[in-house]
Formats: sequence, C-alpha cells, structure tokens
Amino acid sequence: RRALVSATKAAGRVHLGSVTQVRAFAQLSTTKVPNPEMFCRQCEQTKDNYACTSLGVCGKTPETAAIQDALMEVIKSVALWCVQARKVGATPADLLDANEYTLKATFSTLTNVNFSEQRIAEYIHQGMALKQSLQELVQTKGGNTPENSVGTLELAPTMTPLELEEFGRSVSIPVREERMGDADCFSLNEIATYGTKGVCAYATHCYQLGSMDEDVMAGIHEVLAKLASDEADMEGLLANVLKVGEIATKVLGMLDSAHADTLGAPEITQVCTTAVQGKAILVSGHDMLDLLKLLEQTQGTGINVYTHGEMLPAHSYPELKKFKHLVGNYGTAWQNQKFEFAAFPGPIVMTTNCIIEPRRIYKNRIWTMNEVGYDGVQHIGPGRDFSQVIAQAQKEKGFKKTVDPAQYMTIGFNHRVVVPLADKVIEAAKSGDLSRIFLIGGCDGSQWERSYFTDLAEETPDDSLILTMGCAKNRLIHSEKLEGATLANGLPRVLDMGQCNDSYSAVVVATELAKALDCTVNDLPLSLAVSHLEQKAAAVLLCLLHLGVKNIRLGPSLPAYITPNVLDVLVKNYNIMPTGDVKEDLKMMMEGK
Repeated sequence: RRALVSATKAAGRVHLGSVTQVRAFAQLSTTKVPNPEMFCRQCEQTKDNYACTSLGVCGKTPETAAIQDALMEVIKSVALWCVQARKVGATPADLLDANEYTLKATFSTLTNVNFSEQRIAEYIHQGMALKQSLQELVQTKGGNTPENSVGTLELAPTMTPLELEEFGRSVSIPVREERMGDADCFSLNEIATYGTKGVCAYATHCYQLGSMDEDVMAGIHEVLAKLASDEADMEGLLANVLKVGEIATKVLGMLDSAHADTLGAPEITQVCTTAVQGKAILVSGHDMLDLLKLLEQTQGTGINVYTHGEMLPAHSYPELKKFKHLVGNYGTAWQNQKFEFAAFPGPIVMTTNCIIEPRRIYKNRIWTMNEVGYDGVQHIGPGRDFSQVIAQAQKEKGFKKTVDPAQYMTIGFNHRVVVPLADKVIEAAKSGDLSRIFLIGGCDGSQWERSYFTDLAEETPDDSLILTMGCAKNRLIHSEKLEGATLANGLPRVLDMGQCNDSYSAVVVATELAKALDCTVNDLPLSLAVSHLEQKAAAVLLCLLHLGVKNIRLGPSLPAYITPNVLDVLVKNYNIMPTGDVKEDLKMMMEGK
C-alpha cells in the first residue's frame, strides 16, 4: 500500500519497462474523445484498448451504457443504507431483500448479461424502493443518514428509461473521474468496481444454490459504500481493492462447496460431443440449478438436453448426469454462439452470461433467465417454469439421426479428483517425467490475439501438465495436437477443472501441492497464463493477488482502466506481465520466470 502511495505521488512518468513496450494501455485521459456518446471500458475487448465511446464491442448501446451507470449509482445508494442498517443492529432477515437485490442487480451490469433497458429500469425502481424501506428502518432505530450524497439519491418511480438514461450520463466514468480529480485513485475505484461486479456474480450463483453469507454481504456493501465516494483517498481505495480480493476468495470457496453439496462431488466423466437423434434443448450460461430444474421437467418427454459453453462441467456432477436425457455437449465457447445457435435444431436457454445479439434465424428460439435480458427475447420467470420451452422443443425438428461413431471428451478434474493424485504428480516431478505445470485458461473472447493461449498450450513440452478452466479452456480441449496426450505415468496432459465458477479448484490444487512439497505456491514449478475478458475474471485475478500469487501472465491485453502508476506497483509487487511472444514467454516460464 505504501509503495502505491509513493509511486503515485512521484513526479514524472513511471517507467514500466517491458510492459510499456508491449502496450501503453490506460495512458490516455478519459477526455481523449470529446463528448463521447458513451464511455465503457469494463471489459478487455473495449475498443482500441481505451473505451467504447459510440457502440460497445459487446453490442451495448449508449442508451444501455447510460442506464447501467444509473443502476450502479442506485446499487451504491442501497449499499450505503445497508451499512447504516447494520450499525443500528439490523438482522440478516431485515436485509435479506437488499442482499438479494445487490447481487442480482449488480450481476445484471456485467458484460454480455443484460441489454434490456426496460429490465434495467425495473432494477432501478426496485432499488429505490428498497433504499426507502432501509431509510425508514435506520431512522426508526435512531440511526444516521449516510454522509455521502449518493445515500440521499432520489429517482422517482415514474421516471422513464429515457429519463434514467439522462441521469446515468451525469454519473458516467469521465464525469466521476473528473469529480475525483486523481486518475490513479479513480483507477483503483474502477478496479474495485469491476472486481465487485464479478464477486456479486459468483455470490449470485451461491445464493441460487441456497448459500448466502452475512459477512460476505456486509463486506460487499462496505466496498460499494466506499465506491460511492468521490474522495481521492489513495490508501482507502487501495484497501478497498484488497478487500474485494479477500471477499472473492471466500465466495469462490463457498460456490465450490455449494455446487458439491447440491449436486455431488464432480467425477471424471466422458462427455459425448456429437448429436443424438431426437428433439433437443440447449442450455448455455453457468447456472447448474437451472439445468437441474429443466432436467426434472423434461424427464419422460423424449426431449434430449445438451449443454453449451460453460455448462460443460454439468456432466461431471452425479445429481445431473443421472438424468439419461442429458445426452452431451454441443458447440464451443460463448463467442461462437451466432453460428452454433443458428445450427441447433431446438430452443436455447441462456441461464447467465454471455449473450450476444441474437440473429433472426434463432431469435424466436432463444430464452433468457435470471439477470440475462435482451429486448425481443422471451424471458423465463423466477419460478423456472420451462413448459413453453418444452412445447417449442417438441415442435422443432431436433436432430434427425445419431452421429456414429460418437465422439467424446474427458472432464471432471475438480480439486477433489486432482488432489488425491498429488503423489503421482510429485513423483513424476522428482523422477523427471514432469517438467512443469501450466495453468492456461480464464475468460475467452473473439480477438485473434487470443490464439496465444492455444499456441502456448501446444508449444508446451510433452512432459508438462496443463490445468485449464473457464471458457478459454475451449482453446485447449479442442486442440488436435493435445487430444489424448498423456504423461509417462498415464495422467492426461490436459486436465479440465471446470467453468470459471470453479476457479477455486486451481487454488486448492496449487495450495495442496505447495504443502506437500513444503514450499510456497510461488516456488512451485507452476506458470500461469490467464485469459481475461469481463468482470468475473477481474474478481478471480484479485483473488489470486490476495493469495500472494506472482508471475501471472495476463492477456491478450491488460485492463484499460489501470493507470501506469497503478500498473507499475502490480508489476513490482506481483510481477504481473502481459502475454507476449509465445516462444519467448515459454522459455521464461520453463526457467521459472
């Protein structure tokens, strides 16, 4: 913390060495584009590694960006009152609705989640009603009004989406950065903001599975309350960033337990990746409980259910794979959905991110759930009634025949499976049969530069082990070169640890290996190459930093919202570095750098 304060107060430009040579990100002021129609840089794919200023690369319009900015301000207002309510003794029951709202409303602002201005407006009005009830609760108990002006925010329930958009423009990133008056402080504000968005997404999944922790929610509200302030408080903002990492670590652990408690411990499983004759429904996103409810409602209907993208790990859970009509996985990662969904012969259910503007050929066959929204797309309510989806599936053509021979891939290398294999891994390392372990995965996107992760994996030595997870794993598990590859002891070279929600597995495996070898995680023969895109990835990164993990290669580019001074401290303290040339990076990784 002192290092950052010192660096940001130093006069002149901070030298970033190789980082500067690769990309001069975030060195341009938010005023580079005068009077932008919008200003959004929360994801890695932001235009020109600066910001989306006329239309989001994700498809977000200026109107959607503005109303999302308005929603975030409302969420902060609710958080301020939650902090005050806890000070006067409010119980978890008193705050249940506000807790749920905080998670779901924040989740709706993530990249590729909710493009529906009407749905976002509903979240805003719901938040203002909650803020009013919290205010009454605090005042009844003799509490104080939050000192921050965001706490006294008033948006009338009669305000239209157009009026809410206008308010959103008054709290845009350029406006708030100008109010704070310090680019480095505002960079910390944004890091914590996007990390918190990711944490709320993961915590929403926990909540869906019946797990909500009051300490976690109190922490989230305190972080959001700090983010509501315009004060250029360097130390306080850095502490806020570190707190997000701490909360992220706890939430990822909670989610790991909630999945196993509800669905059983993941098992190594062979998953069919080719078509099975019959009517079909495709499930994409991340939410396993939604899939469970769909499987229960489709049982006995003759309809087959397929997973897509980050739902692939569903096949490893005993309580899901017991349904025989969960027949396989279709397609690859989210960014290919416009082609893959168009060719699927049945309805598609988007349980969470990432949704892309649907093509006309399948727009009438795609359904959204939970926080996901797109105008003109049918939405399934909180009751998880899939009857209309089922009726549509029975009318669609389905797959005409079963592909023979079928093709399969192996999944299910959760930490509960991998940790018991630690002795084999350690023995292989000591005998020289294992040269290095690579963690290559994360959140994927569509830029050609992301081929780095495929190229890196394919260049790794034949005697190395690769752990992968998140949607970026699709760049490895579909590699012909890596297919069926094994180590000398028979272990598969590529271990699919699950979706981004399962990131905790990598943490457990690394920690347990370090214990077994009596060293720190940073002393392991382990190299990390992390693909990042949106705010869940930001939360995972802060989790890794909270745990003290160093030497992370992050790409294909680093976040546009990190200023050179803030980046310099991350480089010095954690040796974070951008991905570069594959062969040069691999050489350094093999040397432990």
